[in-house]
Amino acid sequence: MGKVYEGITPRLRAFIEEQKVFFVASAPLAADGHVNLSPKGREGTLVVLGEHSLAYLDFGGSHAETVAHLRENGRVTVMWCAFTGPPKVLRVHGRGTPIFRDDPRWAELIPHFAGADGPAARAIILVEAVMVSDSCGFAVPFMDYREERTQHAQHFGRKTDEEFAAYCANKPHNVTSIDGLPALPMPLPARTS
Repeated sequence: MGKVYEGITPRLRAFIEEQKVFFVASAPLAADGHVNLSPKGREGTLVVLGEHSLAYLDFGGSHAETVAHLRENGRVTVMWCAFTGPPKVLRVHGRGTPIFRDDPRWAELIPHFAGADGPAARAIILVEAVMVSDSCGFAVPFMDYREERTQHAQHFGRKTDEEFAAYCANKPHNVTSIDGLPALPMPLPARTS
């Protein structure tokens, strides 16, 4: 049976920290806009900051849909599924803010990710929880975790910050979303730490 929580309790925080993958959903305001759902992983790239907030590193890739949607309307849902142990699906519905490298909050937040391999971090997504809820997860299959994939970090780890900025600028859906919304600021601010 599902439950709504006042915030991210210590038990829910422990559950979040045990999961190897999470999913992020966002959407534009336009009725004909594209809903986005992205899987996320990489050890150490998501942190629970408090009972009502969490943050994760947003990495370079082919699209910047979540960033564009958050800049437009701030709506976001982060979800975890238990692939091992007791069944559970946990959702944090909230308001998200992309924190770019030139934002003073970057320097405050980036130390939370010190253990993460951070090549290609282009933003920190800060999520303020509006509602935290879980559901049974009875239909989620058991799945075994083998190991982290290293290709993303290795690929971007070979690029200088200038090469990474050029990569972002040249991807059509990094500057604007697939619906034409502003996404990453260009030129991409230099990484300060």
